[in-house]
Amino acid sequence: MKDKTEKDRDGTVDRLTLPLFVPGDRPERFAKAMGAGADAVIVDLEDAVAPDAKAGARAGLERALAPLAGTGPVLLRINASGTPWHADDLAACTGLPLAGIVLPKAETGGDCLAVSQATGLPVVALVESARGLRTAEEIARASVRIASGSIDFAADLGIAHERDVLLPARFALAMAARLAGQAAPIDGVTTALREEDVIADDCRHAVAVGFGGKLLIHPAQIAAARKGFAPSEGECDWARRVLAAVEGGAAAIAVDGAMVDAPVIARARRILERAAATV
Repeated sequence: MKDKTEKDRDGTVDRLTLPLFVPGDRPERFAKAMGAGADAVIVDLEDAVAPDAKAGARAGLERALAPLAGTGPVLLRINASGTPWHADDLAACTGLPLAGIVLPKAETGGDCLAVSQATGLPVVALVESARGLRTAEEIARASVRIASGSIDFAADLGIAHERDVLLPARFALAMAARLAGQAAPIDGVTTALREEDVIADDCRHAVAVGFGGKLLIHPAQIAAARKGFAPSEGECDWARRVLAAVEGGAAAIAVDGAMVDAPVIARARRILERAAATV
C-alpha cells in the first residue's frame, strides 16, 4: 500500500521534529509562526477554525501562503474524511506551496490514500480514535508519517490524558511506524503553553517511548520542546566515543567498561542524529 502514496521526495516530512499549528483563519499570524523557530508551520483548517469561518479561511489560503514561499515548510491540516468541508479542502490544495497534508481522525489506510491521490502531496496521518489505533499499521503504510492526536484519543475512549494511561497507545504508534518503515511518529500536543519544565519533560518522555517529534500549539513552547528533544551533552559525548572506537577498527570494543555491539552503535548514531536535528 505504501508504494501507492505520494512520497516525501525531499525528506521534509520525515525530518519534522517540532511543527507549529497556526489557525487557518488568522493569516496575519502565518509569517510570525514561520519565523518563531519551529521546523514547519501547520496551517489548521480543522479544530482552530469555527464551522462558519472555514470557507473564508480556505478561500484566503492562496494569498496568505504566497509570502511564505521559500521561507520554510508549510503543511495544511484539512478537515477529516466524511465531514462537510473535506472535499472543498482537498480541492483548495491545488497549486498551494505545501510540503504535505495533515489528515485528522485517520481511521483507515484508504483515508490516507484518497487524500494523497487527490492532492499529490505526502500525508501525515493523525491517529485520534480507538478505531484509528486499531488500524495504525495500515494507516502508517498508507501515509508518510503518523502522529498522535492524544487529546482526541483520550476523549474518544473516555480516559485520562495522562502518561501512564496513554503509554500503551504511544507504544502501539511507535510500533506501527517502525513496522511500516516510517520515521518515528510525532507526539500529540502539551496543553501547557509557558511551563517550560513541563514541556521539556513531556518531550523527553516522547523520546523515551519512541517518538521523533512533537506537535506544538504556541511559539512559547518551541525553545522548551527543542531542549527536551535534544540529547544531553553527556549522551553526545558517549555517542561520539562509541563511534570513534568503532572507527578505530578494534576487534573487541569497550566504552565505559561496557562492550559495544551493533545495537549500541545504532543507539549512538541515533543520539547524534537527534542532536543535529534539534540544533
